[in-house]
Amino acid sequence: MKKSPDTYPWQFASVGGTVRVKIQSGEDIRNLCNLDRKLWTVLSCPVQGLEFDEATLKLLDSDGDGKIRVDEVIGASQWLTRVLKDPDGLLKEKDTLSLEDFNTADPDGARLQSSARQILKNLKLEKDTISVDDTADNVKIFADTRFNGDGIITPASAEDEATGKLIETIASVGSAQDRSGVPGITADHIEAFYTACADYAAWKKAGTKDVFPFGDKTADALAAVTAIQDKVADYFMRCKLIGFDAATAGAVDVNVDKIAAIEGNLAAATAEIGQQPLAKPSADGKLVLAAVNPAWKAAVDAVVATTGITAESLSEADWNALTARFAPYCAWLADKKGTEVEALGLEAVEAILKEDKKAALLALVEQDKAEEANALSIEEVGKLLLLQKNFYRFLNNYVVLADFYDPDRKAIFQAGRLYIDQRSTDLCVKVAGPAPEISSLSGMYILYCACTSEKLGKSFNIAAVLTDGDVDGLREGKNAVFYDRDGNDYTAKVIAIVENPISVRQAFWSPYKKVARMVSDRVDKKAAEKNEKSMTGLTAATNTAAEGKAPAAPFDIAKFAGIFAAVSMGVGIVGAALAGIAAALKGITFWQVLLIIAVVMLLISGPSMFIAWRKLRKRDLGPVLNANGWAINAKALVDVKFGKTLTSLAQFPKLTAVDPEARKKAARKRFWGWFCGLIVAACVALWLCNVLAPIGIKSPLPCYKEAVEEPVEEAAPVAEETAAAEVPAAEEIPQE
Repeated sequence: MKKSPDTYPWQFASVGGTVRVKIQSGEDIRNLCNLDRKLWTVLSCPVQGLEFDEATLKLLDSDGDGKIRVDEVIGASQWLTRVLKDPDGLLKEKDTLSLEDFNTADPDGARLQSSARQILKNLKLEKDTISVDDTADNVKIFADTRFNGDGIITPASAEDEATGKLIETIASVGSAQDRSGVPGITADHIEAFYTACADYAAWKKAGTKDVFPFGDKTADALAAVTAIQDKVADYFMRCKLIGFDAATAGAVDVNVDKIAAIEGNLAAATAEIGQQPLAKPSADGKLVLAAVNPAWKAAVDAVVATTGITAESLSEADWNALTARFAPYCAWLADKKGTEVEALGLEAVEAILKEDKKAALLALVEQDKAEEANALSIEEVGKLLLLQKNFYRFLNNYVVLADFYDPDRKAIFQAGRLYIDQRSTDLCVKVAGPAPEISSLSGMYILYCACTSEKLGKSFNIAAVLTDGDVDGLREGKNAVFYDRDGNDYTAKVIAIVENPISVRQAFWSPYKKVARMVSDRVDKKAAEKNEKSMTGLTAATNTAAEGKAPAAPFDIAKFAGIFAAVSMGVGIVGAALAGIAAALKGITFWQVLLIIAVVMLLISGPSMFIAWRKLRKRDLGPVLNANGWAINAKALVDVKFGKTLTSLAQFPKLTAVDPEARKKAARKRFWGWFCGLIVAACVALWLCNVLAPIGIKSPLPCYKEAVEEPVEEAAPVAEETAAAEVPAAEEIPQE
C-alpha cells in the first residue's frame, strides 16, 4: 500500500492467520477515518441477530437502514473522540463518566456537560459523575419539568388549574406520550379539538323543530319504524299478489302446517312464529294494527306509541307518508360533525368555545419546542455513555475480529452453544436459513438447525460449525439442545448439513467407512430381497397346501449337480487367485508385506487426507457470516488448533467401582481378556511359522529359524548320499 508522509503510523498484528490493524489507543480510534478501507475486516454488519447491546447498535445505525457501515462507525469515532477529554478512556469500557471528562473546549462537549449537570439536578442527585443507569429512564429525568422540548404539553405545563383541566379534557379526546411519561397534547391535537367543538356546536344549532317530526321521541320513533320496515314491505307485497290473483292467497298466507309442526310451548317459539307474515294478507291491502303476528306485536306497538298513530289500520300509502316525515331528520343526522367531542355535551362544548384558550395552549406548545435542543442534548448524554461503554468492543468485532480469537471472550455473532452427539460447539451463528451454496465455500462442517422455545415463544435458525470429533452419527432430523448467551434453552433440530472434513484422522478412515457403508447397504438390501422371496415362497406353499393343489415338483438331481459344479468352479477361481497372490509374494519378507499394506492404505487414504489437509488450512468463517448479511472484507481462518477450542468433546473419567463384587467381576474380565489375547497371539505366531513359510515369506520369528530352517539344511546332504549308495553307476551293471 502506497503511503503518504502524513499517513497515521498504524500498528499491525497477525490475528487469525491474517494481518490486521491493532486498535490500542484513543488516537487509533480518532484516526479510523485515515485507515484504508481495504484494511477493515468488516465493511457492513446487520443490526439484528447480534449478541450486543441493541440500543448501542441502533445508535450506530444512524440512517436506520438495519446495517452498520464504515462511514457510520467513523462518524461515531469522530464524535466520541471530540467530546471526550481523554479518548483513551474508551478502551476501559466504563459505564460512568466524570463531569471533568467532558471536553469543554469543544462546543458540543461543553453542551453535553451542561446537560449532564441538568440530568443530575432533575434526578436530585448530588455527585460529580453520571452513569448509564442515570440516563436510562427519561420519565424520571423529565418528571418534574414543565417543558422538555418534545412539542407535547401536559397539565404540568399549565400556569393555572383551569388550563391544566382543559389540557386533560383535550387529552381525553386525543393524546400523545410526553417525555415525562404522561399523556399530553400537541398543536395538532389542539387544532383538531377546537375544530370539532365548533362543528359540533354548529350541527346542534341546525337541529330546529321542523327537523324533529315527533319532538323528543323522534329518535325512538325512527328506531321503531326501522325495526319493522322490511316486515311491513313484505306484508303489502303479499296483499298485492292476492289482488293480482286470488289463487295466490293460500301461498302467501300463514303456513298452518309449519305452525302445527312446532312442538312444546309456543311462547318459546317466537323465532319460528316471527317468520310468518306480519298479519293475514287481504286483497284490500289494509294492515290492521290490532291483528298483527304475535311475534311482532311489541314492535308494532312501539311504532304506534312513538309516532302517535290513532288509526286502527294502515294502508301502504299511509305507511309511506309516515316514513317520509323522517327525511329532514335523517338528512340532519347524515350531516353530523364533531362526534369526537359529543361525549362532553353541548353545554360544555359551548363553554370551551366561549372561553377560547386555543391561542394560549398553542403558545405553551411553542415554549416547549424551544427547549428541544436542551432535551436532545440530555438524550445525547445517554448516547455518549452507551458508546463509551460499548464502542471499543464493537470495534474489536468490526475493524478486527479480536474477540473471536480471544479465548476469554466471544464474538458478537456467536449466538450460544449447541449440544449434539456427545460434544458442544460455541461457533453458532444466527442465520435466516440454510445456504449450502454459500457456506460450502467456507470449507467447514456446518449443521443448520431450527431452534424453538415454547416457553419464550421464540424461534430462529442457526449455523453450527463442528471443528472436532466424528460425524458418523449426524444426520438431518437429529434433535439437539441449544443454549443462548443468556442461558435459555431451545429445542434444536438439524435441517441441513454442509459436509466438509473435520480432521485428517477422520479423512484417513473416510474411504473405508464409505466402502463399509456401501457393503452394509448392499448386504441389507440382498438380505431383505432374500427374506421377501422366502416369505413369498412360503406363503405360496401354504396357500397351495390349503387349497389342496398338487405338491411342488420333486427334487431335481441334475439341477443340484449343476449348482454344485458352479460352486466348485467358484471355489477353484478363488483358490487360483489366492495361489497367484502367493506366487507374487514368494520371496518377500514379513516386513515387506507390512510395507506393501501400508503403501496400499496410503494410496487409498492419501487423496482424502490431502484434500482434508488443504481444506482444514483454508477453513474460513467469512462465507458463513456473508450468508447472514455481513460484508466480510478479510479472511477469518479457523485452523485445526483454534478449531479444537471451539468444539468440546465429551471427556470420560476412569471408572472405579465402589461395590467389591463389581471389582471382582472387573478383575475376572481383565484376566480372561488377557488370557484370550495371549491365545490369539500364540495362534498368530503359529500361523506365521506354518503358513507363510510355504509361499516363501521369511518369518521374523526366531523360533522358526531354529526349529524349521536349520534341520532342513542338515537333512538334505544325508538324503543325497543314501540315494547315491543305493543306485549303482551305469558302467557297473553286468551285461548279459
